[in-house]
Amino acid sequence: MHAWLADHPGDYRSGLIAERIASRPQAVWFANYEPATVTADVADVTGAAAAAGEVPVLVSYMIPNRDCGGASAGGAPNFPSYLDWTEDFAAGLGSGPAVVILEPDSLALTTCLGSSERAERFASLGEAADIIHAANPRARVYFDAGHSGWHAPATMAATLREAGVLQHGDGIYSNVSNYHYTANEVTFARNVLASLGDPDLRAVIDTSRNGNGPAGSAWCDPHGRLVGQSPTAATGDDRIDAYLWIKRPGELDGCDGPAGSFSPDMAYELAGG
Repeated sequence: MHAWLADHPGDYRSGLIAERIASRPQAVWFANYEPATVTADVADVTGAAAAAGEVPVLVSYMIPNRDCGGASAGGAPNFPSYLDWTEDFAAGLGSGPAVVILEPDSLALTTCLGSSERAERFASLGEAADIIHAANPRARVYFDAGHSGWHAPATMAATLREAGVLQHGDGIYSNVSNYHYTANEVTFARNVLASLGDPDLRAVIDTSRNGNGPAGSAWCDPHGRLVGQSPTAATGDDRIDAYLWIKRPGELDGCDGPAGSFSPDMAYELAGG
């Protein structure tokens, strides 16, 4: 987005996108399998955040068989490679506070996995969280809880427990790359946490595109949506650590263009244009 804005200063969409999207803090995704450079790439993000006195939000998106082969397919070639990549990712985290969103959809979307594949994925997620904590004890690692329109809270809690969130995680996240209203996500997240039963676990919620709520059951680049509440740690709820912009507004889901690519038209629409 910032590159597009720099290249299109006179575009009629630029002002609104800059004002309502680019000015807000957003997560940085690590979704391309580049083990040779990931440590330096992460360090660039965390170093800049530390210099600015800010807390970076980083998305680890490299689980094998990612998105069950859907629009965001990819990830590391196998689980040993994934854990090696996670070691390199964690080596760039530095020593300051950081938020790590661990593998979106990795727990809510497992329909393509057999029982042994599921067990291997869940064990690797727990190990990845441990690797991150060992590299930077101040990093908070949040596990995937899907969203309020997907699995029931008790069902999601059972999956999270199976994946070791109680032993390895600091909390859960919901609504990443989706559109459900914040109030619904707060209720959902609190119900998942209640089912998990650990009072120390917290939640973060993606509010980047939920200003108009969901478009029915459509999740892939639906039109008529708006950005939601600006990122903040002042949620007024002791179980919700923050509202974050995890999915970057204007980056596509894979229907109107390649997943993760920036669309100025979509960004302009989300900004209220």
